[in-house]
Amino acid sequence: MMLGSGLSTQVGASMGALALPVLGPAGVVAIRQWVAGVVLVAVGRPQWRAITGKHWRLVLGLAAVFAVMNLSLYTAIDRVGLGLAVTLEFLGPLAVGLLGSRRLIDLLCALAVAPAVVLLTRPQATTDYFGIGFGLLAALCWACYILLSRRIGRELPGVQGVAAAAAVSGLAYVPIGIVALWHHRPTLATLAYAVAAGVLSSAVPFLADLLTLRRVPAQFFGVFMSVNPVLAALVGIVVLDQYLGSLDWLAIGVIVSANAVALSAGRRGTSRHGSSPGMRCSSRRALRPGDPGIRKGCGATGSDGLPAEE
Repeated sequence: MMLGSGLSTQVGASMGALALPVLGPAGVVAIRQWVAGVVLVAVGRPQWRAITGKHWRLVLGLAAVFAVMNLSLYTAIDRVGLGLAVTLEFLGPLAVGLLGSRRLIDLLCALAVAPAVVLLTRPQATTDYFGIGFGLLAALCWACYILLSRRIGRELPGVQGVAAAAAVSGLAYVPIGIVALWHHRPTLATLAYAVAAGVLSSAVPFLADLLTLRRVPAQFFGVFMSVNPVLAALVGIVVLDQYLGSLDWLAIGVIVSANAVALSAGRRGTSRHGSSPGMRCSSRRALRPGDPGIRKGCGATGSDGLPAEE
């Protein structure tokens, strides 16, 4: 189920990428947000009357993060390819985990990641700096999502807060989607690709992760799903015919390994000392029990919430 969830997310992102030439990033993201909103509201069933003004500030903030994160990710995919865009976005949760740590192993991981990022974004004649910038913006939004979702997970039970934010983000994309689809007249095939992106990157992984997290520890799940950038690069080759160079693969390998090592070390530390308040999330799913899960999400990593149960 973990492997299926990761593959579903990246195949969904590749389906969205196939629709980009016709619908553009805004059109694809609008349809994807609508699908994600419907799925999360159906599963999360937010109690709208119980959401107070204080809660609404968090919900609106999270909705804004959803909107910007997915749009920036799909813009990056359109400009630099699936594998590179997902790897850049992956730096967001990795940075949250590493910057919030005082362990030596995490410092070493950070020192390893820094040159890997430089290698991945190295200046070349064909370098698309705008695409890299959008990928890094998606990473920043993902980091904000982690912090906001932790807060909203303590304020509202279950995934109600994330579901409400997904609904608000979907509603906000109604006028954007109408304008985008008016200017980029969709074909039946591109609409199918965009809907498939929403289903494969939201509904399928959401349900798979919900079941998986009842069977495996959240941190083990996070270590396993650290391979998402690798899956994205492989799916990019198979579906989109996007090939990366050997140095790009080396950089992706270092970033994925650093996240896996940091999570594994955190798991050993927790097992020795019990449930530690310092337990951090350097993956979408490495969360304390009761926190909402972290899936982008999107996008190539869609941003949906799920309970982490151990």
